[in-house]
Amino acid sequence: MARVMLVFCVATIAGSAQTIDTLVNFDGNNGETPFYMSLIQGFDGNYYGTTSWGGLEGWGTVFRMTPTARLTTLYSFCGQCASNRPYAGLVQATNGRFYGTTVSSAPPDYAGSVFEITAAGKLTTLHDFDSQDGTSPLSALVQATNGRLYGTTQGCCSYSAGTVFEITTAGTLTTLYNFGSGASGAYPYAGLIQASDGSFYGTTSQGGANGYGTVFKITAAGKLTTLYSFCSRANCADGSYPYGGLVQATDGSFYGMTNEGGSRNNGTVFKMTTAGELTTLHSFRGPDGANPVSGLVQGTDGQLYGMAPGLGAHGYGTVFRVSTKGVLTTLHSFDGSDGSYPLGGLIQGTDGSFYGATTYGGNSNHCYGGGCGTIFRLSMGLRPFVETLPKSGEVGATVFIVGSNLTGATSVTFNGIPTKFTVISKSEIKTTVPSGAGTGKVKVTTSGSTLISNAAFRVGR
Repeated sequence: MARVMLVFCVATIAGSAQTIDTLVNFDGNNGETPFYMSLIQGFDGNYYGTTSWGGLEGWGTVFRMTPTARLTTLYSFCGQCASNRPYAGLVQATNGRFYGTTVSSAPPDYAGSVFEITAAGKLTTLHDFDSQDGTSPLSALVQATNGRLYGTTQGCCSYSAGTVFEITTAGTLTTLYNFGSGASGAYPYAGLIQASDGSFYGTTSQGGANGYGTVFKITAAGKLTTLYSFCSRANCADGSYPYGGLVQATDGSFYGMTNEGGSRNNGTVFKMTTAGELTTLHSFRGPDGANPVSGLVQGTDGQLYGMAPGLGAHGYGTVFRVSTKGVLTTLHSFDGSDGSYPLGGLIQGTDGSFYGATTYGGNSNHCYGGGCGTIFRLSMGLRPFVETLPKSGEVGATVFIVGSNLTGATSVTFNGIPTKFTVISKSEIKTTVPSGAGTGKVKVTTSGSTLISNAAFRVGR
């Protein structure tokens, strides 16, 4: 049953070049405590996510938020039914449906599930983990170019060190890799990304050569290569315990963060090449944040954006920008009233702004820690753009283009090659990869502007 609730901007914090608006204050009824969740923007232009507590039964929710901050609870998880709650966010597949994971609160396995949910709120459980194929999936899924979904579990099996798995949208699950003794890594909290070479990349929070976590590469066939083991330098100057995932930037390198280590043991920002060469870009000092558990996102300005849940000016965490050279700027320090302890990551909406959630804080007094969490918008003055789903495909493949004010579009091109298209709504265009197109940006021309994709579309052969 879907419930609609209006929520208003209750706080605006302005800086010299940015503005943060609190869009939603969770109050328990409409959800509570978005944990490791990062929002996603759907084909319809709205934002979707989960809370780990709250809702009708108190076991978490799936929600939709419009760009004007109108929140709809699409689904309330039921503790009496399955004792499962979502800790991570969602992914929208090319079939238009959303997919996510839950973690069971029932011992001894704390196994969890993979679920599918429609935009109307109809939820279907695709797979129940049984401790033999994984337990505690704490991260979001990713859809690969082959149409299948890929993810990780934090535990499993005899060594309880986690797995990498593949699951079809019909629910057929295949375990690709079991993290065993820890030499190849252990306990992956973060999800995977599919890089430009077609392989998947991720992190484990522990294990590896030194026991402090790894960065790994794995193929769709399950061949895993450990690229880097953290704490390979004196006093863990290179970082330790990478709980968050990776992002591949436009320069081809991977960027991520560690929860601890660095010069002050508050965590680091790092850069890593595809060959596994790691450079520590920044060590958190405390006033600029501490102990990040999420990943980074690259904005259309080429800068990286992220959040740290620890410390900051008020002790409740920070939002920051960091260049690919390691120059970090603190954009906002939470003070509790506008949110606290942001455990998830940021996304950039097609309006150019960044969106994120805090796990606690806000103006509700119904939850632990003085607040049930918030959703906020960070405006950096960046221009609107369009985003493609999927990010790559062969000639003739169907592609959805998401953006703002697309009604009246007059032209769509892939790296300069025009293609036929259908405007489905003001936020969605359906098209195909044209013959002769090469890898490059997608452009949509309307009567008022030209919108360029935030990333190059990769054309396969």
